Amino acid sequence: MRSLPLLLLLGLAVGAGREGRAALPAGSNAAAAVAPAPVRSSPTDFVSRIEGTSGVMMGIDVVEAGNFVILRGKRIGLLTHGAGVDRHGVSAVDVLRRAPGVKLVALYSAEHGLYGELPLEHGDATGVDPRSGIMVHPLYLGKPLKPTKAQLQGIDALVIDLQDIGVRSYTFATSMKLAMAGCFENNIEVIVLDRPNPLGGLKVDGPVLDATLPYTGVAPFREPYVHGLTIGELAELAAKTPGVLPISEEARQHGRLQVIRMVGWKRTMRWPETGLTWVPTSPAIQNFAAVEGYAMTGLGCILGNFRHGVGNQYIFRGISNAEVKPDVLEKELRALPIEGVQFRRVSVPNAATGKPATGLYIEIIDWDAWRPTELSFYLMRLACKLESRNPFAFASKGKVTDFLQYMGSVAFFRDLVARGARTDVEAYLRQWQTDDRLFQEQSTRFWLYH
Repeated sequence: MRSLPLLLLLGLAVGAGREGRAALPAGSNAAAAVAPAPVRSSPTDFVSRIEGTSGVMMGIDVVEAGNFVILRGKRIGLLTHGAGVDRHGVSAVDVLRRAPGVKLVALYSAEHGLYGELPLEHGDATGVDPRSGIMVHPLYLGKPLKPTKAQLQGIDALVIDLQDIGVRSYTFATSMKLAMAGCFENNIEVIVLDRPNPLGGLKVDGPVLDATLPYTGVAPFREPYVHGLTIGELAELAAKTPGVLPISEEARQHGRLQVIRMVGWKRTMRWPETGLTWVPTSPAIQNFAAVEGYAMTGLGCILGNFRHGVGNQYIFRGISNAEVKPDVLEKELRALPIEGVQFRRVSVPNAATGKPATGLYIEIIDWDAWRPTELSFYLMRLACKLESRNPFAFASKGKVTDFLQYMGSVAFFRDLVARGARTDVEAYLRQWQTDDRLFQEQSTRFWLYH
């Protein structure tokens, strides 16, 4: 690849102090709102013309195309995971350790480990990565952690290359946020390599995290459950919004953030439209169908006997319930007032019992009409109706705390406890849609793309 001029590469990054507004595209949740000013043109617009590329160039690809100019001469740390690859499938670890003039001296890992191979709620142990020979500092031990001063010693800048899935409870955005906090406190530059939101930049859905609930590993921002932002835009939100980062206001204001924008990505794009190959972000998210399913069924299967998946297949895309007969479940699901989806009965072999496991597979038939989280809230009400006892009324204190951290609405939970199958799900959905439109309108000041 031809290298880009130095002045061009210096302009690729979006600093934390720059606003950059974008007009709301037609069909967005906030289409009725007053449109803000358009995003200023970026030098990255030239990259596709210079390289003659087609499809989407992620942040890591833009840095490669620019011959790593913005990283040269710096001692670099890298926070990444198994899905942190360039468009050719090469790990960011290998890309940066082989980059000319770049000194990759430390690695940092999130949930599932540096290469995404560890199970739920597991992280690496501190030690030398046998693949690269570089020290790994785990930033996930049952929950995302803020890096310590000792862990950051010896680096000039931390590069963050994490693939998010556009849903609030996925822990990688928290790992980024806390890494930013640790770096800002210790005067270390943060460089975020942006990546697509696989659900696109227009889907915003579900309850905004209540102001009464604390920030946690699965609730890093006061945003709707499906937020419509890229990982780079979330970094902008964290850097520019007082009180989000767990540091002093002085440290936040002096923090140094650069977001390396993608080229060729538009807010209307879902993952299949990017031309990129999906790399599993965790063991359960093996493909884009699971990304869609996580947003649809994840919340609805925390309390009660509903399970995402049928047997050991259709993870997040299938629904089953051991207490409910398949005929009853199918009838109830088909009767739900949900647009954009339909249900198909599926059976898979069950080696443990010798009997097939049966459930309903969820098909998305109208993307524009589909509201990702709706099904989960109807599943909660169905659990109160179909199961032997109200699972929300009988949940332990610890399980309630976990549920609220994920779901985000205390009022809805209290209604499930008090009203059970009579909970007015539709009223909450209408209120959340209003809140979501407001969030989307306000979040346009962090948008980096049309």
